Amino acid sequence: MQASKINVSVAKNDIKIANRLQNPSINTFFNFGEAGRGNPNQIGASEIIELFKRGPRKKLAKAKYKLASDNYDYEKFNLKMDVAEAYIRLVVAKYVLKKYEQQQQYLESLHGIADRNNHKNKLVETELDVIQSRIALNEITTKVNKAKSETKIARIEFNRTINSKDGDYDSQDVGTKKLSELISLDMPSLTEEIPAFTQIEDAALKNRYDIKIAKKQIDAAEKNLTVVIRQLVPDLEIEGGYAYQAANYSESGTYKSGAYLSAALVNLPLFYTYKPEIKNAKLEIEQANINYASTVNKAKKNLEIAYEKFTTARLILKNYDENILKDTDILFKNFEKMYQSTNVDFSALVSIEETYYDLVNGYSSALIDYYVGWIDFLRELNTENFAVQL
Repeated sequence: MQASKINVSVAKNDIKIANRLQNPSINTFFNFGEAGRGNPNQIGASEIIELFKRGPRKKLAKAKYKLASDNYDYEKFNLKMDVAEAYIRLVVAKYVLKKYEQQQQYLESLHGIADRNNHKNKLVETELDVIQSRIALNEITTKVNKAKSETKIARIEFNRTINSKDGDYDSQDVGTKKLSELISLDMPSLTEEIPAFTQIEDAALKNRYDIKIAKKQIDAAEKNLTVVIRQLVPDLEIEGGYAYQAANYSESGTYKSGAYLSAALVNLPLFYTYKPEIKNAKLEIEQANINYASTVNKAKKNLEIAYEKFTTARLILKNYDENILKDTDILFKNFEKMYQSTNVDFSALVSIEETYYDLVNGYSSALIDYYVGWIDFLRELNTENFAVQL
């Protein structure tokens, strides 16, 4: 982003460069020997005046400056979205780790119960319970270690996105807080109505940076064609200065002084008429128009894809929140009590554990899809505030 910001300053300086005047030249003309008799010597300056060129060149530079400014704004917007996405992935990784650690504690408790039952009863069934609980505990320990690694990687990726020299940054610890409290995004609630895609499309396309940039590229290409065509106009060279004859070279034998002035058309397009440059400039306009049409078409499709992904992820997460998580919490709270008071088949525990693993993975994926889907939706809207688009 900082490098992109420098491009804006460079483009601003290019406006002054485009509006420059040609520097003058100092000229002298001396006659020696007999050739100097009756002929003046001259000391003066010459200046080339560009005809009908500076204006178009300055307009082109201004168009490029606007392009650089829009590109910088686009870079800045994308960076904000990248940071938000990296932060979300870090928070969700911590959430998954927290859930696995809680489950690890739960399994340690059950393994202790199974071990005590086995010491008390000394049955084949109770010994199998110990083995199964130990397998389940080892499996969740592996998942905890993997989740720790993924959390560390997510933190590194978060800091890579920020790209700061001030040290590593981190998100808040999950603790007892809800993810919605840790991920402070201004987004619709799970129960809030989302407008139909047709209500969003037109407003979104008007505000997209890439479409604005593509349109300004056409404008810049058209202005560049004008600059190239104006090369066919000759430049005017004006020369003037002081002229004199020394006494020993003048016919009257006295010192004579005066002035001289001349004008000429230079850079006449006779041998080279800039046809290749003009053809290229026209091709650049054609290319810019193709790019604009393609950008608009892709923007529509990308926006529609982002809308579908977000609304689908929203429905899935809503189902988790309203149905799956609530039923699972009840199941796990009651299962430990049942196992302590009755001889529950430990294979049922294994089955429930597998269900829990699937649940944690599914729910974490749903969370990432939901929040990242929202970020991608904002990317396609090219705004940080969804309400603005409506």
